[in-house]
Amino acid sequence: MIRIGFVVEGICEKLLIESASFQTWASQHGLEIGHPVINAGGNGNLCTQNIKPFLEKCHIEANPDKIVVLTNLECEPCVTATKARINNENIDQIMVAKKALEAWFLADTVAMRRWLKNDDFPGETMPEQTAGMPWERLKEIATIHHNKKLGPGRRKKSFAQKMIAQFCFSIERAANHPNCPSAKYFLEKLQNL
Repeated sequence: MIRIGFVVEGICEKLLIESASFQTWASQHGLEIGHPVINAGGNGNLCTQNIKPFLEKCHIEANPDKIVVLTNLECEPCVTATKARINNENIDQIMVAKKALEAWFLADTVAMRRWLKNDDFPGETMPEQTAGMPWERLKEIATIHHNKKLGPGRRKKSFAQKMIAQFCFSIERAANHPNCPSAKYFLEKLQNL
């Protein structure tokens, strides 16, 4: 069993990594997730000059065999640029969700249908290539499907909690989406640690 320590960009990523479903997936693949998952509080803190205290906290509190950083691409030009910004010799793997973690929510059609209370929702064909940020696309979808009251709201944390706990978001389903390669990459890289 390999113990993985996570340093993540924000609260939504922390909620995902700490979720029971992700913990189960990790255990099934010979991985133990070290606790606590360290929330860096924004991608501005995931850069060479700011990341050191988060890595130290992860080493001390989670006692990992390997450290993984999970962040979002957001507006950076490419994954390589994001990884270069974060680069640190104490990180074993840097994982980047294309655009933002909410793209992974878009990629899980089952969870989206539960959220929308609409079994006819066809799914998002290009969850990582939304015109704007995935968060904005979630709002559009809620409006299109006449569930404005159920819309993601204003707080990403609340929405992430609901997607994970209430609507049973599955990172495995997101990774199986043909156009969500960052979720697939995330799981494959973890399995190869």
